[in-house]
Order: sequence, then C-alpha cells, then structure tokens
Amino acid sequence: MKVTIKEVAKEANVSPSTVSRVISDSSQISEETKERVREAIKKLKYKPNAIARSLANNKSRILGVVLPNEAQDLITNTFFIQAMKGMSQYAQNKRYYITYAFSEDEKTELEYINNFITSNLVDGICLLRARTNDESIKYLNDTEFPFVVIGRPEESEELLWVDNDNFQATYNLVNELIKKGNKNIAFLGAKKEWNVTKDRFKGFKVACEINGISIQDKNVVMMNDFNEKEGINGTIKLLENITPTAIIVEDDILAFGTLKVLKERNIKNVEVVGFNNNPLDEFQTPSLSSVDINAAELGYYAAKILIDFLENNQSTINHYIIDSKLIKRESFK
Repeated sequence: MKVTIKEVAKEANVSPSTVSRVISDSSQISEETKERVREAIKKLKYKPNAIARSLANNKSRILGVVLPNEAQDLITNTFFIQAMKGMSQYAQNKRYYITYAFSEDEKTELEYINNFITSNLVDGICLLRARTNDESIKYLNDTEFPFVVIGRPEESEELLWVDNDNFQATYNLVNELIKKGNKNIAFLGAKKEWNVTKDRFKGFKVACEINGISIQDKNVVMMNDFNEKEGINGTIKLLENITPTAIIVEDDILAFGTLKVLKERNIKNVEVVGFNNNPLDEFQTPSLSSVDINAAELGYYAAKILIDFLENNQSTINHYIIDSKLIKRESFK
C-alpha cells in the first residue's frame, strides 16, 4: 500500500498541510518541525505525490479526463463531446490544457489514472461517471490527488462533483406522463451500478408510488450498455410481458432502439422519452422527446470547480447541480 501524506502527518504529529509545506521548503515552517517531518518521510519511505509537487509550484496546467468505454462512439454518443466541449471552454479561459484517455473497463481506467499521477503529467483528473463502490474514486481519494466527478459519488460530502438532479428530473417526467393519462409506464435503463441509473430509477419509482401506480418487475428492464442494440434487445424483452402506454428510457441511444422496435411491430400510441437531448433525436421516426441535461454545462462546471480548487488549494463549494429540461417532440404525444 502506498504511504499517504496523512500517515506522514500522523507520524510527525503535524497536519497534512504542514507536511506539504515542508516538502515545498516553506520558510513559514520551523527547522525543528521540518526535521521531524523529514524523519517521518524517511521512516515511512514516503514518496511525495502530485499534490505535494504542485505545492512546490511544479504545475503542468493540464487536466486529465478519463472517458468510459461508452465514449468510444463519439459520433452517436454526443454527451461526451458536449461535456468535453464545456470543459475545454473553461480550461482555455484559465489557460489550462486537457488530455484524454479512453478506458476499456474499470481495470484500464485505474491504470490510466495511475499513469497520470505517477508521470506528473496532470494537475487534476476528471471522471465522467460514478459507480457503486467506485475503485477509481477510492484510489484518487486515498492518494489525495485532486479530481472531480461528473455524476453523484456515493460519499459526496468531501469530494468535488457536478451533476443534474436526476431523481427530480425523472420524478417530474413521470408526473407529466401521468397527467396525460398514462398509468402503465415502463423504465428501460442500463449500467445499474452507475449512480445516475440509481437516481433516475428512484425518481421513476417514487413518482409512480406517490401517484398510486404499482411498479412490477415486468415494467423495468436493465441492460448492460448504453447503445442502440441494447435498446432493441431491452425493448423486445419489455414487450414480451407488457405493452406500456409510455416508456422512460435512460439514454437517447437506448431509445433509438426502442423506437425501431415499436416501428417494426407497428405499435403506436406509446410515448417514449429519453435523456441527453442527442442532436440525432430530431431525425428519428418519430422524433424523440428527451430530457436535456445540459452536458456542456456539466463539463464547464466540472472544469471550473476543479481548477478553482487547484488555484486556491481549498473550496467553499464542493458541487454544482445543473438544471435539466424536457424537450418535447413527436414521441411525446
């Protein structure tokens, strides 16, 4: 296990910030304290991490962004393009640069993060999703490396993060559908270990319960990935048991598959609403209604909160909640 700055501070009976100042040879620290900290560093064989190096003014002014496997298809999955655009806009204003890495899975994601940190290439890292028991978040937190998450982390109080209120957005959407007379509503999602999926499904479930609608297992289908093929397979699975009057689909790309199945089977009068407001929504048949999560704004504020932290080494704000809006098209009759 890598020794952390907190362990050095405990050994030397000082604060972590004092250890950082000793590493940067601050004149504000007494020689007696410096010697005690240096002895603790030597005893524990501590190697200063990127935070310590940045405190010594050795900054790269580069942010590392780790993209999940779903971002590989940037043409279809435009959420990541928009998020990166927003990050780049704020970073450029502050004269920071961004480097990107595409991960295949959680293991390679950790490898990229470790490479970013040990190479001293970046000053901070941005993750574009949050999982249950997220090993990347745990690793970054344990190594005390500055990072921000687009998505709500499980332990959110001490971390930097940016997200929509996904619970409220889905809750409001269900209420709109119910007001229009829908009582047989289905939910098609993916990546059930992601916190965004949990929040959206919880909003769906609570809104149905409050309105006296019982949600059964057959009304909910969870797939493995966010892509059109999974949307097709998920919709086929859903239709084996029910013909809903409305389907809330967690992502527009999944919803593209849903619309295809409904069209092929000539099933009409089923309202379909997705999330992300993909530019391709208007070209679907029918055109897809979607909750616009303002992905560019998510990226913009993710870069802002991380850079603010890097510049000030402290922050009174640890998260931003970005507004979302339902965009109604033909699939919302």
